[in-house]
Amino acid sequence: MALGHTLFRVAVGGTVFAHGTQKLVGWFGGHGLEATAGAFDSMGLRPGKRTAVAAGASEAGGGLLLALGLLTPAASAAVIGVMSQAVRTVHLDKGFFVSDGGYEYNLILGASAFLLADAGPGPISLDEKLGIRLSGPAVALAALTAGLAGPKLLERLAPADEPEAAPQAPEQAPDAVQATAA
Repeated sequence: MALGHTLFRVAVGGTVFAHGTQKLVGWFGGHGLEATAGAFDSMGLRPGKRTAVAAGASEAGGGLLLALGLLTPAASAAVIGVMSQAVRTVHLDKGFFVSDGGYEYNLILGASAFLLADAGPGPISLDEKLGIRLSGPAVALAALTAGLAGPKLLERLAPADEPEAAPQAPEQAPDAVQATAA
């Protein structure tokens, strides 16, 4: 059981970590931060760069912590947060199946993070080695609540978008102004 639990945790965490690093630094065939920011802008997730950093950091950080079995409830909340936000903003209207751009993949990753918050990281984990034993239904529900609330909280705390300045007309030389007035 310990080996299967560890393999599951590392697989889920490693997968989420890889997706985050694709967004942030272009690892594993990703496009990096600037391209991800542009894609997010085009999907209406504005400002794209701030949103891409938040998503990538949640995936990379939460995924790494899950893979290591370190601070598992917080890692689970981060993964649940980014997966729930992806479902709400990108995948929900495309239906269930990932082949149609749907949310099945995000749902499985979020549910897996919830399960790990409930069951704990297992005996082969940094939490276990450090004596951090936080798991169970209340911890899983707290991770779920934090994960669902986190993206909304970040949106509220983020500074407002800067309005784009309207282009200014070029100034006319005083002689040109007088010539047009005559």
